[in-house]
Amino acid sequence: MKIIIDDLTSPLIADFLAQHLDDMRSVSPPESSHALDIEALKSPEITFWSVWEGDKLAGCAAIKELSPDHAEIKSMRTASEFRKKGVASLLLEHILNISNERGYKRISLETGSMSFFHAAHRLYEKYGFVFCSPFGEYKEDPYSKFMSKELCND
Repeated sequence: MKIIIDDLTSPLIADFLAQHLDDMRSVSPPESSHALDIEALKSPEITFWSVWEGDKLAGCAAIKELSPDHAEIKSMRTASEFRKKGVASLLLEHILNISNERGYKRISLETGSMSFFHAAHRLYEKYGFVFCSPFGEYKEDPYSKFMSKELCND
């Protein structure tokens, strides 16, 4: 599988992200859905990656720089045909490596609290993320869980 920085111009990516937004909106109330649309993902403080197996889109993920030492994971998703094949772990390891290279001291994320998100919680915990209080501009929300990981980038 190949991970690339994606310019978000492909119709395949646009459709994939539209499905992601639809899924997030189907399980979270509008005020609690923090997934970004394709235009928001084009912001200069966001780096967006897609992962491919040949010409098949296997998944995507992004990080948003919150400050010079803190980043947030955004829009992590695996295509249904690639679930349980290590795509999420591959992307998360890539994000952690890039975050260390950039000198971030902490990486955080917001995800849902419902059972739909439990597999994501387990994945992040496996990589050393712990549940935390809201960060950045987030507020306490019964539909959100917040996780963070301190990075060692000596």
